[in-house]
Amino acid sequence: MELQATRPANPVEDAKWSPFHLKLTIYSSGGPFLDGYILSIVAVALTQLTPELHLDAMWSGLIGASALIGIFIGGLLGYVTDRFGRQLMYTIDFVLLIVASILQFFVHSAWELFALRVVLGIAVGADYPIATSLLTEFAPRKHRGMMLGVTVIAWYVGATVAYLVGQWLLPIGPDAWRYMLASSAVPGVVLVILRLGTPESPRWLLQQGRAREALKVLRDIYGPGASLKHIAVPDEKRTRTSYLTLFNRTYWKRTLYVGGFFTAAVAPLFAMLTFGPTLLDDYHVLSGSSGYGSAVISVLFIVGCVPALWLLNRLGRRATMIGSFAVMTIGMLLLGLFPKGPLWVIGLGFLLYALFSGGPNIMEWLAPNELFPTEVRGTAVGVTTCISRLGAVAGTYLLPWALARYGVGPTMLVGALVTFGGFLICLFLAPETRGLTLNAASVGEDAEIESASPLSERRLRVGR
Repeated sequence: MELQATRPANPVEDAKWSPFHLKLTIYSSGGPFLDGYILSIVAVALTQLTPELHLDAMWSGLIGASALIGIFIGGLLGYVTDRFGRQLMYTIDFVLLIVASILQFFVHSAWELFALRVVLGIAVGADYPIATSLLTEFAPRKHRGMMLGVTVIAWYVGATVAYLVGQWLLPIGPDAWRYMLASSAVPGVVLVILRLGTPESPRWLLQQGRAREALKVLRDIYGPGASLKHIAVPDEKRTRTSYLTLFNRTYWKRTLYVGGFFTAAVAPLFAMLTFGPTLLDDYHVLSGSSGYGSAVISVLFIVGCVPALWLLNRLGRRATMIGSFAVMTIGMLLLGLFPKGPLWVIGLGFLLYALFSGGPNIMEWLAPNELFPTEVRGTAVGVTTCISRLGAVAGTYLLPWALARYGVGPTMLVGALVTFGGFLICLFLAPETRGLTLNAASVGEDAEIESASPLSERRLRVGR
């Protein structure tokens, strides 16, 4: 206990919650909000545009998965934010999103809509490594999990709003789907305005050798007591900005862990949300008003994220992930084994899967941002997002085909198998980063070492 008492304060990592942190969290949540909105609004729109554009199962799957394909491409731009900065792309990416959203209103063929939604996905996919890296690099260790967790909740808020907006717009008439798809331009414009003037990450500036600018940002945000030594990484721990770094001897297991559990979490999830109304119709639940039913499921995902924010700090990252995937697998098994079962069994299956997905969903952004250093943080977020979207694209594209060929029960059993794979990945690969500074979690150096303290994080933990 004495060792813990002598631990020097780090004005950056131990900073108090401030209005700046609140604003940055809200602004950075815009990308996930729009991701959830764009992916989910098409679920309601497909009920109208399928006969309007004469879509078969192949084109329904392609349009449902189109934004995910774009996110895969956009995720590769994480390398760009590591090379050229977070702030530069923080607003530019949404300009592209606004233009593509509006153009959806004027499409007359399936391939036009597919192409525009790929562009939308590129804009959203690029924003994930940009916004989450920027948010992580400003976040105090005590609030890091909560700040990244809010961005995940924003995804489900976006999905819920999309289902409600889609259901409300349906009475407009046969062209309501055009208004649904174009509506994502509205929050896009608001977010571009809000993000103007956001400062560059001091960690990135320091990594680029721009020490004077980094120090100015630090002191503007954290006060005169903040110093470059509070964020600096020792030279021997520095790494190169390169895709290959993610697969070197130090980081390949982290890349496998994050990409693996990320895929296992989103492949069934995105398929279920994209075709939520279709699934509910197959289960004979809320037929004719399945947009509202999908909104209820999205709310359950939001509810599940709230206790996960507490559990990740209380039980730790590892225990929360293992337990969450175990219960999620049970939920999917209920949906697969009892497709014609009583309503309470179907409801319990959705409930278990949705409520316990909170831990993995929050860790989708928290894990890559914690486990990789500043030089490759954006690259890591982008690459692991790309890996996960390959699974999500496959699940979303194949779902309508699987439902038509095999029915809802066997399709959900495949989802249970994928979810169980996530459990195994966490069981064998999940590390623990609770309570560590960003440098300690990513490169194995804590602030105490940086500030020339004789006490390392490891010794502090032994003394507790």
